Amino acid sequence: MDKSFLEYMDIQPKTEQEVRYVNPIVLAYIGDSVYEVYIRTYVLYNQGGYVNKLHKISTKFVRAAAQAKVVHNLEGELSEEEWTIVKRGRNQKSNTVPKNADLRDYKYATGFEALIGYLFLLGKTDRIKEIVKRAVEIIEES
Repeated sequence: MDKSFLEYMDIQPKTEQEVRYVNPIVLAYIGDSVYEVYIRTYVLYNQGGYVNKLHKISTKFVRAAAQAKVVHNLEGELSEEEWTIVKRGRNQKSNTVPKNADLRDYKYATGFEALIGYLFLLGKTDRIKEIVKRAVEIIEES
């Protein structure tokens, strides 16, 4: 079994009880970064090329509309606890909305990122990999 990033950094994963009390916007903050690293790595390994090309391809996967589509498609594959985290992230009031994103998509994308952050803080990297793999499949099919 692979060591998680947290173990490599000698950081103990949080307990579910601790993570449940983390603000969903904070979960989305870390989840956004984690998801982007997975996507950038996937694009680099599968597409290669210069940074500009890699960035353009990566944005297809990380934009709010794509993340919203992923979370809607994954709803039936998520546990009750995971879907609860998505809803908590979706329902959080945010002070900003990107200029190129629909508000509904942005809210669901925030929920998706909160889920990734939640799983990351728990050290559940295998589950993150499953979700990212499905996200790539969903986005590439569209």
